[in-house]
Amino acid sequence: MRAPATSLVLLALVSAGLAGALQAGPSAYAGATWSQARSTERGVKHVYVPKAARAVGTRHPDHVVGHGTPASCTSRAVVRAVARGGVVTFDCGPDPVVIRMRHPAKVVNTSRRVVLDGGGLVTLSGRDRHRILYLNACDPQQGLRVRDCQTSGHPRLVVQHLTLTHGNSSGDLAYGGGGGAILAYGGQLKVVDSTFLGNRCDRTGPDLGGGAVRARFQPDPVYVVHSTFRGGRCSNGAALSGLNVSFTVLNSRFSWNKAIGHGANPARPHTPGGGSGGAIYTDGEDYTVRIGGTSMRHNHANEGGGAIFYVSNDRSGTLHIRWSTLEDNVSDRFWTRPGIFYLGHGPIDLESSIVR
Repeated sequence: MRAPATSLVLLALVSAGLAGALQAGPSAYAGATWSQARSTERGVKHVYVPKAARAVGTRHPDHVVGHGTPASCTSRAVVRAVARGGVVTFDCGPDPVVIRMRHPAKVVNTSRRVVLDGGGLVTLSGRDRHRILYLNACDPQQGLRVRDCQTSGHPRLVVQHLTLTHGNSSGDLAYGGGGGAILAYGGQLKVVDSTFLGNRCDRTGPDLGGGAVRARFQPDPVYVVHSTFRGGRCSNGAALSGLNVSFTVLNSRFSWNKAIGHGANPARPHTPGGGSGGAIYTDGEDYTVRIGGTSMRHNHANEGGGAIFYVSNDRSGTLHIRWSTLEDNVSDRFWTRPGIFYLGHGPIDLESSIVR
């Protein structure tokens, strides 16, 4: 989202060369209990995962994709199962399997919840051609447009024990675009114990993002837990991107993701815009990003925030980082700490972490 205040402050910081101007300050983390250790310890340490952020039980699935062989696990079967809703599991045999998706699997808005559980053996591939999963409570083509679709929190999509690779939403700019592997517009998304490899979205755009995941209008925090994001590419936020969305990222890994746009947001004259948040890009007003027990290494932004770009336009939102390591994240043009560009309420709330 664009805001004149953001533009003026960002330009002032860059022109004045105030890299590293914002310093960390102590604050209690609200919403989860963190592991305790001596104050001299820093860096990645496993943190407590709230019940709401954990995997969903799947002992009694509503639908099973496949009947015991890899050949029975098809793109068509996945699309049908997701459209039917409920808990979806896979029976593709005892070995890992890759399902090459011919079309995105789309959540139907009459579903209250869709749980897609790969059992640690299933990879869904977008074949570098299209997005893999689509949730849009505001899209009337998905059964109906949910009443109060931007605040209802339904349908809910849970992605767990699954690998999503080579998703590509480039060229699909409907509802703001982005989300090479998953677009979640309205409703509510949760990601647990999943891996995202080589996903991408459009190369340019000042506010477009989410090489792997793009989330908008989520009334509750988007939980991302025990998950890995590697090799994503997008204009902004090559792993995660959100607008007015709170994220809670726990015990996860982000590496070698790159924000490849250029011109920042708002776009500099004669540029298409973008290039911020090598791993995570968030923008909006009153929202919160919480990161705990997480490693972010070797991510890169052509503009600002090699690991994290966080802007609260009205300075009401906050960024919290606990028991995490952010290192060797490159910000080519501007930053407020190594690998981070932050504008929010007070300083970054940083504890027991390494940022360098």
